[in-house]
Amino acid sequence: MTVQTRRAARRTALFLLYQWDLTGQPLAALYEGEVDDFARDVAEAVAARAEELDTVITDATDGWTADRLGVVERNVLRIATLELLDRRVPQEVAIAEAVSLAKRYASDEAGKLVNGVLGKIARETE
Repeated sequence: MTVQTRRAARRTALFLLYQWDLTGQPLAALYEGEVDDFARDVAEAVAARAEELDTVITDATDGWTADRLGVVERNVLRIATLELLDRRVPQEVAIAEAVSLAKRYASDEAGKLVNGVLGKIARETE
């Protein structure tokens, strides 16, 4: 098992979920080499609860369904929504990490979208 920082593990989970979302292959088929336990746990939890997470995300957007979002944005939102719903980390950490991933792998506009959607989800889950 490799041990990564939580930030790096979230990035790994995002990459796995991106491939899973695009290809429809089982997550286990996408693991190459050793995958950090945290990254694997997050990716598997998101995949198992994708429909529930997409409903929460859709409810928090104005007129957009989760399936209309870009693959990166959708999976960043799924990871952070899971963390918010399960209270895995403080809300501020979940949102900041998600915005950082969205900006890095999508765009600054994606970062703003992610921040707005997660802010609404966070307020509704308090």
